[in-house]
Amino acid sequence: MTEREKMLAGQLYDPSDAELSALLIKARKLARRYNQTDEDEPERRNAILRELLPNSPNLPSLQAPVYFDYGCNTTFGRFSGANFNFTCLDVCPVHIGDNVLIGPNVTLATPMHPLLPEERNVRQDENGRYYNLEYARPITIESDCWLASNVVVCGGVTIGEGCVIGAGSVVTRDVPPHSLAAGNPCRVIRPLTAADRMKP
Repeated sequence: MTEREKMLAGQLYDPSDAELSALLIKARKLARRYNQTDEDEPERRNAILRELLPNSPNLPSLQAPVYFDYGCNTTFGRFSGANFNFTCLDVCPVHIGDNVLIGPNVTLATPMHPLLPEERNVRQDENGRYYNLEYARPITIESDCWLASNVVVCGGVTIGEGCVIGAGSVVTRDVPPHSLAAGNPCRVIRPLTAADRMKP
């Protein structure tokens, strides 16, 4: 397996691999270009996003600045977007459904590191090159979710359809559909029901 195949499969891989380094640098440059655009340049912004997110069939509404590790591992559904300072460490696939609202300073972090220092520390190969090993777990945010300000979603998490995640939450485990959840670590507070409907 290539290092890229290992990465996407959630296996230990070398992030300094030449192919991965090239993809990462490309994504970082595209994000920087996007961050230097203004709201009144929609064609320029969309052209950059098409290159940054080549595997996403729908272009999101992203308020600059944004940050991606690879971009090509993230997909957005229809009418989804993120406010300022969206950080997506998409080492493994990140799937964002339709009508997902992402507040400012939200981080989706798929990368993981071994718990034991001897497995995560920098090492040297037979050619004298220094490197380390890491792995990742995918993130899925299903349709109709709202992630409020400063939420962190950790690798391996699925947030079910129609959830609201409260500001400042750190999501370390799956959240069932149609739940209000908050806290650090994030916990389900209660289900969302018709009683939550706002009266006109």
